[in-house]
Amino acid sequence: MNRYRIEEEYPDVPLLLLEPHYFDKAIVGVVHRTNQVQAICYDANKCIKLLAKYEKMSEDDAVEYFDYNTQGAFVGEHTPVFLYR
Repeated sequence: MNRYRIEEEYPDVPLLLLEPHYFDKAIVGVVHRTNQVQAICYDANKCIKLLAKYEKMSEDDAVEYFDYNTQGAFVGEHTPVFLYR
């Protein structure tokens, strides 16, 4: 699933996508929470690997950055969720 398909399938839902676009490679799908709130689900391990690759970070630095700045950010009810496989 990619951001364009999500935008087509959920045109009236303000789903929040991670930036930059390289995180699109880590999209797992859309989850439905209670009260009909949807959110995009990302593979957390893929996000970390992408962050390390594209931002030229060590894996440890990518984990720390991801934990604090990405996974740790709450930006409303449609905040993305993260799956650890």
